[in-house]
Amino acid sequence: MFKEAIVHSAYSVILAHNHPSGDPEPPSEDDMTITRRLKESGKILGVEVTDHIIISKDGFFSFKEKGIL
Repeated sequence: MFKEAIVHSAYSVILAHNHPSGDPEPPSEDDMTITRRLKESGKILGVEVTDHIIISKDGFFSFKEKGIL
């Protein structure tokens, strides 16, 4: 997940994935868990996770916009 960020000396990353068949809000428990784990991993690697965006046909959910990140 962080390989390209490290190779290119990125300070931060924005994660995104889609929910093609459902509403992006609220995020699933799995979405919350993976976001927390990736944020912790990024901190160890020196790459900040700036946002995690879930996209669907009906809209999007931004963890940063909702104050979760």
